[in-house]
Amino acid sequence: MRRMLRLHIPALLAALAILCGAAEAGSRIKDLADIEGVRDNQLIGYGLVVGLNGTGDGLNNSPFTRQSLQAMLERLGVNIRGAQLRTGNVAAVMVTGNLPAFATQGTRVDVVVSALGDAKSLQGGTLLVTPLLGADGNVYAVAQGTVAVAGFQAEGDAAKIVRGVPTVGRISNGAVVEREIDFALNRMTSLRLALRNPDLTTAKRIAGAINDFIGAEAAEPIDRATVSLTIPAKYHGNIVALLTEIEPLQVEPDQPAKVVIDERSGIIVMGRDVRVATVAVAQGNLTVTVTEAPLVSQPAPFSQGQTREVPRSTITVTEEGRKLGIVNEGISLRELVDGLNALGVGPRDLISILQAIKAAGAIQAEIEVM
Repeated sequence: MRRMLRLHIPALLAALAILCGAAEAGSRIKDLADIEGVRDNQLIGYGLVVGLNGTGDGLNNSPFTRQSLQAMLERLGVNIRGAQLRTGNVAAVMVTGNLPAFATQGTRVDVVVSALGDAKSLQGGTLLVTPLLGADGNVYAVAQGTVAVAGFQAEGDAAKIVRGVPTVGRISNGAVVEREIDFALNRMTSLRLALRNPDLTTAKRIAGAINDFIGAEAAEPIDRATVSLTIPAKYHGNIVALLTEIEPLQVEPDQPAKVVIDERSGIIVMGRDVRVATVAVAQGNLTVTVTEAPLVSQPAPFSQGQTREVPRSTITVTEEGRKLGIVNEGISLRELVDGLNALGVGPRDLISILQAIKAAGAIQAEIEVM
């Protein structure tokens, strides 16, 4: 009995590992889809950063900074119209941030401050009160605070060093929400889930998982990017409870076979479902070398001639040809990569080979060139 138990324990552990791997293969619905209407809103504002150590805007080169400084001082009772301003401690900036969903009055959010003029650095500066507007033109938050800059700049008479971007900074919790966006989630009778990676199969699987949990046909895929959810009667007025129970449901997402190519950097990303029909591939390089070895022609003594340079060029053409390699039909992604690597194909040549295989109709995948 003990011997049989010892024999079955490894098999049991292997089976549990397989089951755990299968269970972890899926993704939660909250990681696959967003609830329509529950989203951030972008905010933007124009303001002034003061207190810079001579690294601000040049007022002669940035008229908007001069006008903003004059208008601010006039609101504070200081009239400087017609005065010659030469301060370099002020910089005009654009302030951006995101208003989170369901943010209430008094909530603080982070903002990013970016120089608008020719300021050299925002290090040590303080942002003055800046209203932040939404797309509708209304003020939703007000920002103010000390700007934290990660980059720096140092220069001398003959040398200069810049690390990071000293003209962009961040103010943690630098904006206070002044206006709320009305969105009554609990009063809704239906919701729509927007898939982050649209796919018909994934949308159907999400709807099926929700219906199995609820026990009724409440969810329905509308298209490849949207799943409609009718709120059951027992969850009316308490949609948050329904969503917290739906979000952890596991769904196996499905994506079309795709090859993404970035020609600028030579990066290639291929999905696991990429398949290739039987095709022969050959890769070779043509190298042209031009060598210049000029000669100097000396005239004979007492000939009153001139020394001249006689050009001499040598042109060599080298073609590196490799044998044809056979790529079998229906191979996996790993086999495709191993086969092309065996041919000595680099990333740049692999881009051309994949595009040629696609043109020949031998690759079952979508190729997207960035």
